[in-house]
Amino acid sequence: MTAKVLMVQGTGSSVGKSVIVAGLCRIFHQDGCQVAPYKSQNMALNSFVTREGKEMGRAQVVQAQAAGIDPHVDMNPVLLKPEADSRSQVVVMGKPAMTIKAAEYYRHTPALLRVALKALARLRDSYEVVVIEGAGSPAEINLREREIVNMRIALQARAPVLLVGDIDKGGVFASLVGTLALLEPAEKALVKGFIINKFRGDIGILQPGLRQLEHLTGLPVLGVVPYFRGFIVPEEDSVHSNVKRSPAPQSLRIAVIRLPRISNSTDFESLQQEEGVDLDYVESPSELGRPHLIILPGSKTTVADLKALRRSGLAAEIVNCARRGTPVVGICGGFQMLGRRICDTGRVESDETEALGLGLLDVTTTFAFEKTNRQARARVAVGKGLLAAMEGIEFGGYEIHMGLSRNKRATAPFTVLGGPEAGLAHPDGAISRDGMVFGTYIHGLFDDDVFRGAFLSGLRQHHGLPQVERKPFLVGEALYDRLAAELRQSLDIDRIYRILNENALAKMTNDQTIPHAPMAHHEG
Repeated sequence: MTAKVLMVQGTGSSVGKSVIVAGLCRIFHQDGCQVAPYKSQNMALNSFVTREGKEMGRAQVVQAQAAGIDPHVDMNPVLLKPEADSRSQVVVMGKPAMTIKAAEYYRHTPALLRVALKALARLRDSYEVVVIEGAGSPAEINLREREIVNMRIALQARAPVLLVGDIDKGGVFASLVGTLALLEPAEKALVKGFIINKFRGDIGILQPGLRQLEHLTGLPVLGVVPYFRGFIVPEEDSVHSNVKRSPAPQSLRIAVIRLPRISNSTDFESLQQEEGVDLDYVESPSELGRPHLIILPGSKTTVADLKALRRSGLAAEIVNCARRGTPVVGICGGFQMLGRRICDTGRVESDETEALGLGLLDVTTTFAFEKTNRQARARVAVGKGLLAAMEGIEFGGYEIHMGLSRNKRATAPFTVLGGPEAGLAHPDGAISRDGMVFGTYIHGLFDDDVFRGAFLSGLRQHHGLPQVERKPFLVGEALYDRLAAELRQSLDIDRIYRILNENALAKMTNDQTIPHAPMAHHEG
């Protein structure tokens, strides 16, 4: 089969493209279509490991789950993981291929475009509908000849485009009209309608603007999507802002250190939604205060982020808090920072061959060129401190790291169970003698409801806080169904189906209507 295609582009980053694609995937799935998501090139530090042990952007994983299918790297063939302002690791078809500067990257885009188009062709051979997500804005005119994720993909796939604008930021009408104005005629011909996203207020007040927008552009507004409340859909690569309920006097305050290159911040979204939890992302000692728990998250550049912690004064304050009894958890790069030393004699991550850690765990990390990507199921191996009364609890997660942290004298808090992805059973992480500091390489441990509930209960008990009644929040199938219901209420789904089907018919009757995008020449 050759799947029908529909593309969602935006007026800029963080306008909600990822969530709109996830919702459309869910709607098509509910309506009986075999549907898959696709994004040719993703720049994100929130990544995931597939069953095959390959790495892809987290947003496409969420979209695949909404579509009712297992994620596969064909859905995100090129993943860029920034390591500095102008340098990124390039992951191709789930495996690290190179680490290069931005200017050098564009020398490789012709070859990467071929990889991306082959992945899209495989998806189109396997599904009935493919919903494609763009990146940033198609109106970045300085990148027109080099981009491989917006209009070039739309032109190659002959995909109708829905253009999304974020009204919550302000200036949505100018953004939509301005984006259209900067497109080439062949590109503009692909845009079939607008979606206004993140609206809060009286829709009646907005109606005159919608009518004028349609008059100015000749394109329909396909719907106005409200600002979602009461549930969170994981997005591209954003750390959710500190939008809080009014914290109760007995709330647990959890401080997540916002590292400059924080990765896999989705590890904490479930904690953020728990009743009685006040979760902050902090960047300075003054913001840290005296929390009930400090979490050092993952990092794409562990040594550089550790240096940034020292410069800010946070490193010293975290150590002081730990010595005063504040529990500390480190995940992946955060775990490495908690150790005594980080060794990088091969200069895998930086030009520094050795860096001193915070010294809260008796481990040394050595970086290796080979990257560990695997799903994992683990069991709590000790029952003390933060993990008191939790011994034997099992949970699932995944590992993405390029280092090994070990010391024969250190106690491991978890045992990774053997399996096809994880290999032989083996210890994971390290925990302090009193159990109040631990680190692990397993991402996603707080997504497990049983583990999270027991952990928060033990943390409350440790601080002498009363237990609270946990209220369920939307995850998994229920979350995607809720998202689909919101979009069905706010979008003209019948018209979107007509756009999808009319475009497929037009391609069958006149395959030359839209020209192919020119392939850039490979330089060098």
